[in-house]
Amino acid sequence: MTDTLNHLFEIDQEVFLWLNGMHNSFWDNIMLFVTNKFTWIPMYVLMLYGIVKKLGRDSIGIILAILAAVALADYIASGLFKPYFMRPRPCHDPVIGSLVHVVAGCGGPFGFVSSHASTSFAIVTSALLLPSRSIKGIKFLCLWALVYAYSRVYVGVHYPLDIVFGALIGLITGYFSYLLYRIIEQRR
Repeated sequence: MTDTLNHLFEIDQEVFLWLNGMHNSFWDNIMLFVTNKFTWIPMYVLMLYGIVKKLGRDSIGIILAILAAVALADYIASGLFKPYFMRPRPCHDPVIGSLVHVVAGCGGPFGFVSSHASTSFAIVTSALLLPSRSIKGIKFLCLWALVYAYSRVYVGVHYPLDIVFGALIGLITGYFSYLLYRIIEQRR
């Protein structure tokens, strides 16, 4: 099992170095903008506005379900996985760290799994499953989550498997919040 896992990590490092190696100053600036969580505050506000405008009082449960999915995804990624697995970020990795193109800072020591990926996919999954899916432009979130998650590889702070497993956590927590919302709505 250890040999298989080591081989998988070697492949992950190779894919990371290939993806991270495709950089230039133009894309560095764009990905620095994309990866910044504060960049997306206007999008979050517009999404919340669209949900409230379209669904009125019914929007409260939907917004709470989305927030619950995000909080749970972030807790699982940062509170459970990172301290348990303690896999170094690529930029902190003693084997390949000197080869990593870091755009702006490396962050904490551990990267498995990506909180950016887990929270963005939690938003997407819950927003698309809940009644908010009828909000104009909500399907844009799928593209946003993919680009947002990929930006973490580009800027040198996450391996591709960090992103994949972070996205899976987001999908699961988003689906869980949707199920919880439905159970609560059925009991009302």
